[in-house]
Amino acid sequence: MFFQFGLRSALLLPFVVPGAVATLWLLGRALRRGAVADALLALLIGLPTLSVAQWMLGYAGWYDSHDGYSTFMFYVPWQLNLLLGPGYYLYFRSLTNQEFQLRPRAWWHFLPGLLKVGLFGAAAAYDLLWFHGVRGQPLPAHFGTKGPAAELLDALNAPLAYLIFVLLPTYTWWVLVDYRRYRRYLDDNFSDAERLRFAGLRQLLLIQVLTQVLSLLFTIMDAVLDFGYAEAWYYFALRGLFIYGLIAVGIQANYAAATSPLRFEPGAPVREAAEEPVGGLNSRKAPAAAVAPVFSDVMPPAAARRAAPATLAPELLPLRDKLLDLMQTAQPWLEPELTLTELAQRLRTNSALLSKVINAGCGQNFNDFVNTYRVQEAQRKLADPRFGHYSLVGVALESGFNSKSTFNRVFKKLLGQAPSEVARPKS
Repeated sequence: MFFQFGLRSALLLPFVVPGAVATLWLLGRALRRGAVADALLALLIGLPTLSVAQWMLGYAGWYDSHDGYSTFMFYVPWQLNLLLGPGYYLYFRSLTNQEFQLRPRAWWHFLPGLLKVGLFGAAAAYDLLWFHGVRGQPLPAHFGTKGPAAELLDALNAPLAYLIFVLLPTYTWWVLVDYRRYRRYLDDNFSDAERLRFAGLRQLLLIQVLTQVLSLLFTIMDAVLDFGYAEAWYYFALRGLFIYGLIAVGIQANYAAATSPLRFEPGAPVREAAEEPVGGLNSRKAPAAAVAPVFSDVMPPAAARRAAPATLAPELLPLRDKLLDLMQTAQPWLEPELTLTELAQRLRTNSALLSKVINAGCGQNFNDFVNTYRVQEAQRKLADPRFGHYSLVGVALESGFNSKSTFNRVFKKLLGQAPSEVARPKS
């Protein structure tokens, strides 16, 4: 007997096969490229795949075959949910920092899960190699397929399993706290941060917590109502659906992170660069027209205050003038993926100093500063009869935005109305 697939086991197979293929593919790519994010995503996909595979094989008769298949089932750590919380936390760190590495300190996060793996390995070594292999003793439990160490492991496994209900919410909280800081980092360094927000991954993490809550409720109800395998199937089918979402969102996030210069460090202090020499920025003043764009006539009062220039140290005023001149003449904001680092290179300064000038001298973060120019350009095109035949997507792309969704969100944020609500002249 290899498989005896029935309806329930067959319906779990479409979850296990894609999960296993995606896990192996990501591991191979991680080995070729040395990509930590790929390895951690493989872990996050592999864990639910492994747990669903246990029940798929169980429904296929492996627990009840009373031979080597049953023995195999008792010595594999199918449920390694203790690795989920650390996996998500370190995966988030690897996505948001291309220089992140799994140093020895990071491995301590995996200690509870690795302890469980070690216990299963020790049980298999004792029962199968020593007790049965060397001493020739029959495996006494479960119709001669399970040894005494595995029996003891069942008693030790229960308290370890309940740790997930503490570890996963704790790590989820850490990820969400760091995620708030990460969003500020994006606003300070990227003009188009939509694909780097990893919102889908955050939602999947919350769904993962909800899934574990459902697991806890199921465990309690099982103890009270004595559920059977039929009722448990629905929980693992839900985990199977989760595998598909994790594959889609994770691979997209890995690509976005790998193609963007992300250097986020949650605990890093804010860099101060006031002592940085300005060096050659006193050459000339920007023309009077080169001022920060402020839509005081249509912008809500709060947004107008954010866009208004703030007090800036006198030695940084030349850099502010040069910045505004560059924005007015070269129009770098038409480049959809403009970053703070790229703009600093054009001004021959460093990103920390430029960030301070934008924050203190223009009253905005980098994202709002650049998008204000884009919205101003879009507003001009929407009012111009020559662009009356342009769709909103066309106006967005012509104004430096990368997508319609970003255009709509930013336009409404800065002007208080959606682009579709703007009255347009006919061409």
